[in-house]
Amino acid sequence: MPRTTTPRDPAAADASPPKPPSASTDRRTALRRDLGASLVVFLIAIPLSLGIALAAGAPLISGIIGAVVGGIVIGFLGGAPLQISGPAAGLTVVVAGLIPTYGWRVTCAITVAAGFLQVALGLARVARAALALSPAIVHGMLAGIGITIAVAQLHVVLGGSPQSKAFDNLRELPGQFADLSAAELGIGVLTVAVLTVWPWAAKRFSGLRSLPGPLVAITLATVVAVGSGLDVARVDLPGAALTLPTLPTGFGWAGLATAVVTVAVVGGVESLLSAVATDRLHHGPRANLDRELTAQGVGNIVSGMVGGFPVSGGAIRSTASIRAGAATRTASIMHGVWVLLFAGLLGALVESIPLAALAGLVMVVGMQMVNRAHIRHVHRHREFPAYVATVGGVVAAGVLQGVALGVAAAVVMALVRLSRSTVRIHERDGALHVEVHGSLTFLSVPRLSRVLDKLPPGEHVVLDLTVDYLDQAAFEAVHTWRNGYVARGGQVEIEEIHDDHYGRAADGQPGSRRVGPTPSARWFAPWWHWQRLHTRKGRPPAHPLVAGAREFQMRTAPLVQPFFARLALEGQNPAQLFITCADSRVVPNLITASGPGDLFTVRNVGNFVPPHPHPHPHGNAGAPTASGADDSVGAAIEYAVSILGVRSITVCGHSGCGAMQALLAGAEEDKPDPGPASDADDPRGPTPHLHRWLAHGRTTLDRFAEQPAPELADRVLPRVERLCLTNVLQQLDNLLGHPVVRRAVEAGQLRLFGLYFDLATAKMYVYDAVTGHFAPVDTPAEGTAPNADTATPPDPELEVVRA
Repeated sequence: MPRTTTPRDPAAADASPPKPPSASTDRRTALRRDLGASLVVFLIAIPLSLGIALAAGAPLISGIIGAVVGGIVIGFLGGAPLQISGPAAGLTVVVAGLIPTYGWRVTCAITVAAGFLQVALGLARVARAALALSPAIVHGMLAGIGITIAVAQLHVVLGGSPQSKAFDNLRELPGQFADLSAAELGIGVLTVAVLTVWPWAAKRFSGLRSLPGPLVAITLATVVAVGSGLDVARVDLPGAALTLPTLPTGFGWAGLATAVVTVAVVGGVESLLSAVATDRLHHGPRANLDRELTAQGVGNIVSGMVGGFPVSGGAIRSTASIRAGAATRTASIMHGVWVLLFAGLLGALVESIPLAALAGLVMVVGMQMVNRAHIRHVHRHREFPAYVATVGGVVAAGVLQGVALGVAAAVVMALVRLSRSTVRIHERDGALHVEVHGSLTFLSVPRLSRVLDKLPPGEHVVLDLTVDYLDQAAFEAVHTWRNGYVARGGQVEIEEIHDDHYGRAADGQPGSRRVGPTPSARWFAPWWHWQRLHTRKGRPPAHPLVAGAREFQMRTAPLVQPFFARLALEGQNPAQLFITCADSRVVPNLITASGPGDLFTVRNVGNFVPPHPHPHPHGNAGAPTASGADDSVGAAIEYAVSILGVRSITVCGHSGCGAMQALLAGAEEDKPDPGPASDADDPRGPTPHLHRWLAHGRTTLDRFAEQPAPELADRVLPRVERLCLTNVLQQLDNLLGHPVVRRAVEAGQLRLFGLYFDLATAKMYVYDAVTGHFAPVDTPAEGTAPNADTATPPDPELEVVRA
């Protein structure tokens, strides 16, 4: 196995190659991590499951049953191995509305039927379709549910009982305040205060980070209630047999069908969104959403059959599990076992928990579902009306009604945007330029016609249609105006950056000209596009660089200026240093889906990292030192790590690299080593600087000759491409020879990544240190580090190297 260097295992850069971990060692390490994570999640699941059952008006034991089924059954079958399932807040409002109407046993039957529906949807492989719902609607649904939960549980904290509808709870709040229970209010306020302060305390005092906030809050509230002898309502776990579902009789089938669909859809969407969010927190196997939806259905069938609460994937428990070090699905299964043993053996301890404490916990969870980051996100993307409509609908009428209202609002907003276009007139190069941006539909025709009719006759008019949609009405309006204007002695030139519905230019007549490419590609168009775009009849074309800069200034600059103004004010704060080749076909921001301010980029021929003149003893043994030093790359590395504080460094190679071809050709011809030489009378022709620079590839050639070359996980590469992969690993070794990099890696402040970009397929690969291969970034890797036990927790901000 080739010598590997990733920040997860700094020792991998030692002079001797590391031994691959044995399968038994991997299993023991994973089991140890899963055991610790399962205990953390178990301590969160007990109070959370009880609180959710209490908030829904369900038997409290149903929450425990749901947690056991979610942990064991779904943990074993699920497609998202690191997701933890159980009673979740998203279904609380739904179940709270079903119990008063149908009773608990019929609600269990509805849960079973919803489970069968989820299984059918999972087998039909439609899970991805659920993610097509607008984020504004999804976040609005969760926020509406959170508001409903928080208002209802406030009644319990005050010593009363909640109603089934949010408006009823709001209307009765004044009377509840007039008849509150001081003891229950004190317990509830204590729970809320601890949950509010705990995140701050855990950040300030590292010793508290291993203790879950919900466990601390519930434990402290229980100790206070028991120690002071307060007369408050407590948990009551019946010792009777399990509650079995019963078939509904005397109810309308339409209402029952709606209830089944609601439970299945709300639980399924919450589970799938949680699975996607969970994927961003780790670098392990990606979630199989269809399998996950099927497993959620099986879990609901089992839970409903034994009287348990409906289950779904939960972000709170899943996040806690991953942060506690969970490695496999065993963490979920073990957490379900701990819940089962605790409820069976220590039921009396659970029954000492005050209901007001559980209500305070669920009230905080509900308030957290109204996420300020989500509100800012939807507002920034101009989706706030759909968000508000969904929240209002969920609170006023119900979950499905709220979602339907949000969808209607989103459709109206889409129609409004479809009718929105901007028309600007300016004079340039002796012609009147009429620029039209946006969507040009029948709704925009009156405004455009008014502008065109006011143009003075006999002018040279350039009509620039930069539109993403052009319908028949707009086409006919432009066509008619042009014919009339030309007939009155004018000249009309039409430039259209648009693939219109009819597959032709806007009018298809002489004097008009269609210019590609389509709108989706125009921001990354090559220079020939801008040259054609700005060529005028009888005039020499502008230099493509000038034409492209003019295009940026006219179209893009007004859109991005506020963002660049903020960057200018705040300064740069990139997340990573990106070292790649100077090849013109490699566009770092494009292949990493990043933007201005994200990457601190270093580019050179061959993506070399020249060794440090005084390398670390374990960094890059055998590499040239002072004679091969390069201050420009070294300065960039030191500036990025020491001054900018980047959190990762990526070395990215690519297919068809000219530097690798030159290295391999030189090695095959057995040329003498291109060492340092003066420019005068250089025997190597007109490229002495290039020859000296390629000397930095000597260690790559040595490694390629002495060790097995890495491969791609999905296909075999020719020899020169394997040299490209070897070069990426060698440059990672060279990075660790820089003391500033080595110190940051060993301190856990910096991570290194190796990427390979295949130009022909536009496919990205990331180096997997366990298999020794480069795996596609969109497929699960077999491993993520040579020593998983010492791996640093994944940072969601670095997901750019995985997606």
